[in-house]
Amino acid sequence: MQAPPVKDGPRMNQEIRAPRVLLIDQHGEKQGVMPTSAALEAAEEAGLDLVEIVATADPPVAKILDYGKFRFQEQKKKAEARKRQKVVELKEIKLRPNIDQHDYDVKARAMTRFFEEGDKVKVTLRFRGREMAHPELGMKLLNKVQADFDEVAKVEYAPRMEGRQMIMILAPR
Repeated sequence: MQAPPVKDGPRMNQEIRAPRVLLIDQHGEKQGVMPTSAALEAAEEAGLDLVEIVATADPPVAKILDYGKFRFQEQKKKAEARKRQKVVELKEIKLRPNIDQHDYDVKARAMTRFFEEGDKVKVTLRFRGREMAHPELGMKLLNKVQADFDEVAKVEYAPRMEGRQMIMILAPR
C-alpha cells in the first residue's frame, strides 16, 4: 500500500487544520485571530484562496490571496536568487622555489584577476630533487606572495608542507 503523495508548498483552504488562525486580508491588513471557518468564508467572499503563510506560529498566520499568482511570484523570486548567485571556484597557481622575477609577475597578474572575479586561489609550491633540502626558500616565497596580496586577499589556509609541495590558500577580501 502506498502512502498518500506529499504536497509541497503551504496548506490552503480546507487543508488548514488549525481551529483558529490569524487572518491577513487581500490588502495586507491584519484582521485578527478568528475561527478557520470564518476565515474561509471571508476568502470565498473575496473570490480568493486562504493560504497558510506561517504554519509554525501560534495561532498560524493565514492570508487571503490568489494562490496561482502567489506560486508564480515565489518561482520568480527563486529564479532571480539563482541568477544572482556566484559559485566561488578554487583556482590553482603552481610555483617553483627558484622562480624568476618576470615569471612571478605573470603569475601575480593571474592571481589578481582571479581575486577580482571573486575566486579563491590555491598557491602550490613544488619542490624537486635537492630543492627539498631548503624548504625555507619556499616559505620565504609564499610569505612574499602573502605580503603582495595582503590588501586584496586573506590567508584561508596557512603555508604548510604536504609531501614534496607546500600549499597555501588565499581568499578574496
